[in-house]
Amino acid sequence: MLTLSPLIEQRADPFIYKHTDGFYYFTASVPQYDRIELRRAATIDGLADATPVDVWHKPESGAYSDLVWAPEIHFNQGAWYLYVAIAPSREIKDALFQHRMYVLRCNDANPLTGEWQFIGQLDTGIDTFCLDATTFEHRGQLYYVWAQKAPDIQGNSNLYIAKMDTPDKISSTPVMLTKPEYPWEIKGFWVNEGPSVLKRHGKIFITYSASATDENYCMGLLSIDENADLLDAAQWHKASEPVMTSCYEHGVYGAGHNSFTLAEDGETDLLVYHARTYTEIEGDPLWDPNRHTYVKALRWDDAGMPVFGKPSIQE
Repeated sequence: MLTLSPLIEQRADPFIYKHTDGFYYFTASVPQYDRIELRRAATIDGLADATPVDVWHKPESGAYSDLVWAPEIHFNQGAWYLYVAIAPSREIKDALFQHRMYVLRCNDANPLTGEWQFIGQLDTGIDTFCLDATTFEHRGQLYYVWAQKAPDIQGNSNLYIAKMDTPDKISSTPVMLTKPEYPWEIKGFWVNEGPSVLKRHGKIFITYSASATDENYCMGLLSIDENADLLDAAQWHKASEPVMTSCYEHGVYGAGHNSFTLAEDGETDLLVYHARTYTEIEGDPLWDPNRHTYVKALRWDDAGMPVFGKPSIQE
């Protein structure tokens, strides 16, 4: 067992997408929360030294002018899309920031050099704090999964799913999949956020992150049979224990906000996540820049369930 080192330092909420052109595309939250940055490389390790390109910068004022959080890049229906949470300011209302989800599109083959169009807000029909959207396709249908505050449910955010007919709007009523309820989901803050989707072994898995973004941050797991109705919340199974937590033994803390990608062999599933190497955080953890991007192989047990292991080691 080898202890892991960060792939990319000071990049939180990491997302790596392997495209059909053979390149890996990487984006993440930057410590300044002021822009969307992309990089690409032919290998995972190559992303560490790839030149970052700023493809969008926040305006000086307006509804989407501060706290640019957790962008994800997807190739949907023939074009590139960026999904990102942005706030109008750093003002906190009702104990929350005021983020909403926004969409950008690029029609060029290379999203690092192409022109990005700011499409606007992706309206879920619920006008509350929301963030961390992702998309996935299943049997010809595009789906949108995200975190959002419900006015009538305690906590910061729950996870929702909806269909999409086009990559910039939902086409069905949001369905709540999970809310913070277990003790490990409500440490510091009541949070379910950062969903990521993986389809394997006849199932669809959604990982998510829970609790405050310090050493209490951890990962949970939802799963459903691939033949089930994905919009039927009762069909989803929620693990009662976290699948990845801080590793005090090797000093890797607050592992979470993950994504999945494939290794260069086209077969090995990789877990991409952020974590810190210390717990002594001065002030709000959100302003601490040292959440680093890590990548490790995901293992599978005999029942076809993912085995995440510790955030600090390869196995």
